[in-house]
Amino acid sequence: MGEETAGPRQRYRQQVRAEVLELAWQQIEEAGASALSLKAIAKRLGITAPALYRYYASRDELLTELILSAYRDLAEVVEKAAGSTVGAAPARLTAIARAIRAWALANTQRYLLLYGTPVPGYHAPPEATALATRILTPVLRGFSDAGHAEAAMRRAMVFWTRLHGVISLEAAGHFAGMPFDPAVLYTAEVASVVMLDD
Repeated sequence: MGEETAGPRQRYRQQVRAEVLELAWQQIEEAGASALSLKAIAKRLGITAPALYRYYASRDELLTELILSAYRDLAEVVEKAAGSTVGAAPARLTAIARAIRAWALANTQRYLLLYGTPVPGYHAPPEATALATRILTPVLRGFSDAGHAEAAMRRAMVFWTRLHGVISLEAAGHFAGMPFDPAVLYTAEVASVVMLDD
């Protein structure tokens, strides 16, 4: 009987939390992560701020859930790209790079929440580092499999920083109005870092 009573209550709780997350993403899209406000979300839901605190104890708790969700999504995309590519390590690394850019452009606010300007005063939990490591692991493995075990970390960091540099500029709109295609630049960067010489 207790389980039957808890069932609908738990479903309602999950529904409210899902609505809060949806509104939080809308708020981030409109004004950026720094402007995330539980009070504003509560108002949009038609409930009081104290009522909303039963679902999320603080802005940072909500922000953490958004960040962990984005990291999980990207980790799955990277792992799928790495696992579904047949061929040598450069082909897998190229597939990973393409998958990261596609995800970033399809989920711009999620990408910028992870790799854009940090939210002042917010400190991500250890789970975020674990998920970030999960995303980087297939890249490290790709360079190790290519016969560069000793230099894998350096190569992975060059891969990571150069590709995220292009993606971050594109996601933030800094290439707008420039007479070139960012996809062409990105493809050239991918080819360059995948075949990086010692």
